[in-house]
Amino acid sequence: MLPKTHTRPGCSHPGAASASTVALFALAFVVAMALLASSALAAQPPVGLGTADSFGVLAGQTVTNIGPSAINGDLGVAPGTAVAGLLPVTGTIHTADAVAGQAQSDLTTAYDDAAGREAPLAVPADLGGLTLTAGLYGSGSSLGLTGPVTLDAEGDPNAVFVFQAASTLITAAGSHVNLINGAQPCNVFWQVGSSATLGTTSVFAGTIMALTSISMNNGVTVQGRALARNGSVTLLNDTINAPRCAPGTTGGGGSASPARIGGIGGGATIPAVPPVLGQTVNLDVRAGTVKVKGPGAPGYVALSQTASVAVGSLIDTRRGSVTLRSALPRGAVQRGVFHGGLSEVRQSRGAGGLTELVLRGPLPTCTGTVAHAATTNSPPRPRRRLWGHDNHGKFRTRGGQSVATVRGTDWYVEDRCDGTLTRVSKGSVSVFDRGRHRTVLVRAGHSYLARPTR
Repeated sequence: MLPKTHTRPGCSHPGAASASTVALFALAFVVAMALLASSALAAQPPVGLGTADSFGVLAGQTVTNIGPSAINGDLGVAPGTAVAGLLPVTGTIHTADAVAGQAQSDLTTAYDDAAGREAPLAVPADLGGLTLTAGLYGSGSSLGLTGPVTLDAEGDPNAVFVFQAASTLITAAGSHVNLINGAQPCNVFWQVGSSATLGTTSVFAGTIMALTSISMNNGVTVQGRALARNGSVTLLNDTINAPRCAPGTTGGGGSASPARIGGIGGGATIPAVPPVLGQTVNLDVRAGTVKVKGPGAPGYVALSQTASVAVGSLIDTRRGSVTLRSALPRGAVQRGVFHGGLSEVRQSRGAGGLTELVLRGPLPTCTGTVAHAATTNSPPRPRRRLWGHDNHGKFRTRGGQSVATVRGTDWYVEDRCDGTLTRVSKGSVSVFDRGRHRTVLVRAGHSYLARPTR
């Protein structure tokens, strides 16, 4: 409540009146700012894409591709007609036909809707390192990502994120858009006033609606869409997955029924966007705390549910357990369970789906030589280790002195002062001793120590 101003009859107090006026203006300013923030963070309706929803890529003039890019969705060009460079498309290619023309018309409507939403919450030009809840965000100039940005739906699968960039959208190499607590790529929208450029090996989420063009550098993964109104879309060994919202939730349009699998907390939902061979893996937290650091990211992000992460990420399960799902050729998916260690996930497109976890973290600080360690009564202290269980998938773990390839196995690997130990409790493991250049088959109940060579 504002303080009352007392005056005597016939007298005036300009100073008191002025102070009251200033207080009123200050209160009005605070209320206006609060209303602005409340409006920006209020529940946003999704941006209706209409017929553009089925497109992974849509351009105004040309689509140009180099290398083995892949589009999971339709591809369209209108009013232009050029599609240069062969690439697999799971949907239909439309060049200057009625379908592409209608999709461009619907894209214009969607673009105007996103651009016309009022009172966005102002964000810095670099979103790297931020965690944002659902709402409307805007920059009066460009938007960029030099590191990971986390979009937190706070448990609401209908949470919508809308970003307005007055000019460009540029992401750095290795940057990552993390979706947590129910956030879905079908409910993330990026309205770009000119052109968008995605950096090498970046992992992006959401629908890009650019007024001009969209360019992707080598090895980009987009869980979303690349929709350019007037210009071109350029790809280079990239993967685009047009998202669908899970059943019972809203989005830009369309839905798909995700698969379900039991045994993880009573059943875990695989995201509508599957892992991409050589590009991304999916992680489901089973227990404890699991953290992930994407390639080039400055720090770790704690996971709370299913997440898609880039190949090359560090997975910290030292205080938790995770189910890792990775792609196999021809659309199949494999899974393994890992806990108790820090590892880097690797997978190449040409290895038939083989997924490798490389032990990371500090090596043991060993006093003396290997011979000294062998003469001590206490066993060497493990510093880098990982437990694993796979369900007949193609997995292997790599330590300092050996590589263990498994299939339908429970196993454990650790780097110690005296070498890399592999212990098997179920099935059998093929262990390649890197120092001695030989392969040893280790069966359940046995172990093998690959010692360093001089």
